[in-house]
Amino acid sequence: MSFSCGFVGLPNVGKSTLFNALSKGSAESANFPFCTIEPNTGTVPVPDPRLKVLADLESSKEIIPSTLKFIDIAGLVKGASEGQGLGNQFLGHIRSVDAVAHVVRVFEDPDVIHVDGKINPVEDLEVIMTELMLADMEMLERRLEKNKKLMRSNDPDIKLEMELTQQFAKQLENGQRPDFNREDKRQQAVVKQLGLLTVMPAFICANVDEENFRQFGKNDATKELIEYAANHNMEVVPVCAKLEEELSQLDPEEAEVFLEDLGVSETGLTRVIHTGYRLLNYITFFTAGPKETRAWTVTKGTPAPEASGKIHTDLCRGFIRMEVVSYDEMVTNGGWNKAQSAGKLRIEGKDYIVQDGDVIHVRFSV
Repeated sequence: MSFSCGFVGLPNVGKSTLFNALSKGSAESANFPFCTIEPNTGTVPVPDPRLKVLADLESSKEIIPSTLKFIDIAGLVKGASEGQGLGNQFLGHIRSVDAVAHVVRVFEDPDVIHVDGKINPVEDLEVIMTELMLADMEMLERRLEKNKKLMRSNDPDIKLEMELTQQFAKQLENGQRPDFNREDKRQQAVVKQLGLLTVMPAFICANVDEENFRQFGKNDATKELIEYAANHNMEVVPVCAKLEEELSQLDPEEAEVFLEDLGVSETGLTRVIHTGYRLLNYITFFTAGPKETRAWTVTKGTPAPEASGKIHTDLCRGFIRMEVVSYDEMVTNGGWNKAQSAGKLRIEGKDYIVQDGDVIHVRFSV
């Protein structure tokens, strides 16, 4: 299973440059608006050091990580909600991704024009958020009119949708991202059906130069951006395209030393992936053996049969039981067979909720 992350932002904030740096892609990058029209797509492996450890323990011939799909979406401009620029086409591309990275420009470069003539990441973000909010408000207004006619049926689902659309419309009018009870499955279903852009899992990707990367959060421009993001329940991930390109050309040991010299523990790519996983409430479980060690991604709270179905639909359909050893027990005991001999293998049934780091074997019959 892979998840998709869409890069969204004004023209010339460096979305395509970041896309190329993070995905090693070949998206066109140029000094004029709407250089990107059709979305560019690139897939990268999700870094997880546990994979190699498990592969070494089980003498696996192959390691297969989970993947992340980056999508470079065309630049947004003021009036996109009313069809300006690439308008509805742009908004439709956003709806197709799992999470949104709002790219804002923090770097200075006289050779790369800014669509508004000045560098102000907070103002850029306000333009993006305003356009998404306007698009959602228009959609909610249409939904409210439709639901007023349907309310006569006394359908509890229609009633809940009416309550939520009214709540969301009020929040948007106050300049707030819509909020709801994300633990309530009925509300989750209604919100998913509405397809609101401002409800989608989102974070801010600050496109910085090397100096701002080192000093991020210490100068006025980045402090203001972090404060604005916090007020909209988003976090900021600084990424420097130049550094990412340099890191991609180094072997793991050299890259680790390079990061230590910069005073950071993770690459921008790793931070983007980890942020996306947290926002989407994803966890990773593993299968491991002589043939391969593989990572599988599911949503937190997934029961054993459904998680088994990620490996193959037959495993879900004919699920009997799941044999589980935690990653820590695998490492402590020196592998699957030794963990089993030490009594660390658990037999779990259909009600078991798969945990992050579980190493599993599924018994099934079809």
